[in-house]
Amino acid sequence: MTLSSRRDFLALTLVGFASSAVGCGTASGGTETKTLRYQGWAGTVLLPELTADLGYLEDVKLEWVGNTISGPQDVQSAATGQVDFGGAFNGAVVKLATAGAPIKAVIGYYGVDEQQYNGYFVLEDSPVRGARDLLGKKVGMNTLGAHSEAMLDIYLERNGLSKEDIARVEPLALPPVNTEQALRQRQIEVAVLGDILREKALATGGIRQVFNDFELLGAFTAGTYVFTNRFIEQNPGTVRTFVTATAKAIEWTRTTPRAEVIDRFTEIVTKRKRNEDADTLKYWKSTGVAQTGGRITDDELNLWIDWLSDRGDIKPGQVKAADLYTNEFNDLAKTAKGQT
Repeated sequence: MTLSSRRDFLALTLVGFASSAVGCGTASGGTETKTLRYQGWAGTVLLPELTADLGYLEDVKLEWVGNTISGPQDVQSAATGQVDFGGAFNGAVVKLATAGAPIKAVIGYYGVDEQQYNGYFVLEDSPVRGARDLLGKKVGMNTLGAHSEAMLDIYLERNGLSKEDIARVEPLALPPVNTEQALRQRQIEVAVLGDILREKALATGGIRQVFNDFELLGAFTAGTYVFTNRFIEQNPGTVRTFVTATAKAIEWTRTTPRAEVIDRFTEIVTKRKRNEDADTLKYWKSTGVAQTGGRITDDELNLWIDWLSDRGDIKPGQVKAADLYTNEFNDLAKTAKGQT
């Protein structure tokens, strides 16, 4: 797939999201909903799932409607009213909002730090050592036009490759649970591995890292949860409960011993009985969320506004970061900032 066609893929997908989203909402009348529908990830405990298990959601309940395999698909489902909230990397949120979807980011939920990062791995005997070695190579990642492809583009550009050269590197979308296997079977030359899947692959051995996104950009929150504007207007109390409770759960993971966090995750997966493998949870290290309680900042969205502008996906100055998010419902983050 060429660089041009990758842009077209993302643009068409997100414009489709926006055109489906107008007018969608779930609450009606004057009564706020106390049940939030959402999609999970197989073998993973989402922050809201941890939040609920810790009892922080109070009278708000979560209703699992199935699993997703990508952030863009998750926020599409939120924008079109199939679920009540969804999470994706901030570039997808920027593009979706720019395309006209009436959504608002309310809290950061994953990010990049020294422990939580996405590495670009090859087999130990691979000739790939640097950026130019990636020309003509297949790079397996969970979603095209999202976080992993953005990091790949930034890495290649910073190492002097032209747009024509970058177009010769071939990102391929693969389910995260199959990416390591595809690398070991030499179906791809590079695998993007993060979080527990990265740690599991490293424990097995036989692979080495070419680069990672923490080396590129340092620590930053990379993804946010979103609601539609209409849902927020109709259910402000429920949104506040959800956001503030999730913020507390983020801080719980920071202050609780890692072994205890992993035990809690394992209990959650066992209790929900979705026929999942909980073994990989032992590799968890961090949420990677940069700000206290998942507070969102302009810089975390400007990163992707600049990237999308450079790609030609949006026009320079078309959108302002401050219009895409709110910290209004995050009582914990506002307290940390000394706000009222």
